[in-house]
Amino acid sequence: MLHSQRGGESFVLIDLGCGDGSSYDSFCELGNNLHWVGLDISDSPEVRLRNRRDAQFCTYDGRHIPLASCSVDMVYSHQVFEHVRHPQEVLLETHRILKEGGCLVGSTSHLEPFHSRSYWNYTPFGFCALLQAAGFRDITVRPGIDGPTLIFRRLLAYVRCAKALDGFFERESPLNLMIEGLGRLCGASVPRINSVKLIFCGQFVFTAKK
Repeated sequence: MLHSQRGGESFVLIDLGCGDGSSYDSFCELGNNLHWVGLDISDSPEVRLRNRRDAQFCTYDGRHIPLASCSVDMVYSHQVFEHVRHPQEVLLETHRILKEGGCLVGSTSHLEPFHSRSYWNYTPFGFCALLQAAGFRDITVRPGIDGPTLIFRRLLAYVRCAKALDGFFERESPLNLMIEGLGRLCGASVPRINSVKLIFCGQFVFTAKK
């Protein structure tokens, strides 16, 4: 299943919780040796939006990933684990399918209590504990968009203006910029500045290795 049709060894990337498969376009720009596979449950609001036929998709039961052990180079998961009913089992499965030295990269919610079919809102400490229990190492957590900006964006969605703040998913959001500026002014270290940002973050980014 996980073999490139382009010749040569492929870099296998699984998009865990791929939804409509939109990440395929971005990842395919990285090179022809990338083999992208979208993985998701059989039914969700996001999966129902999927209509593309130019990528490979795989369905799982929300617990057991139907891929061979040590067969994947990277697992990418963008804003998904808050929707995963059994996160510890899925993290154990993610660890199993990764090759030695493979990476799990993604983001999850900290201050989004009600959106789509969300079960959890993680603290950075709590999510790191789940990663460690699944066997991951070299875990890094960084702040994403700040909570107040994320909440304000949700309010703007009711008047169909949320896109005005979408850029803050890719660059520093207002409160993060304020914390950064005050931290530098006070001579705080980068880890200290980031720890303060994590206190107020609405989402955070994580990386972990097998």
